[in-house]
Amino acid sequence: MAKRSKVAQEAFELAEPVVTELGFDLVDCSYVKEARGMVLTLYIDKRGGIGIDDCETVSRAVDPIIDASSSIDPDFFEVSSPGLTRPLETEKDYVRYAGEKVDVSLYQPVEGKKSFTAAIKGAEEGKATFVFDNGQEVTLALEDIAKAVRHIDF
Repeated sequence: MAKRSKVAQEAFELAEPVVTELGFDLVDCSYVKEARGMVLTLYIDKRGGIGIDDCETVSRAVDPIIDASSSIDPDFFEVSSPGLTRPLETEKDYVRYAGEKVDVSLYQPVEGKKSFTAAIKGAEEGKATFVFDNGQEVTLALEDIAKAVRHIDF
């Protein structure tokens, strides 16, 4: 996961229990300067994806908490989906997308391959298991995965 600024980390910690209680996963938070001012963005996800109503629900629940914080004072606050192409970074990400195909790149080749597409079977104890179309399985330590993104068929 990318390193967050001190403000983004504080907002993440304040928002996470509320977001979780609403049935969503808080996957990241950013606090960046844009042309319109300082923008605090929460990125939420859930199995099946995020819609605008989900963003609105979380925004209404978290906004008062952000407003009450004396050290977090964004010019704008928004809630967003992390997007289809957001890399899977945590064990929780792999569990959330179990059964879905992902494109995986490795730091070092495994059985002669440095990249592959396979379905996620599951993840636990810092490892993810993938199933290929032919039924073959491979289990890898998450630290050995350079990048994994959801596979998109057009």
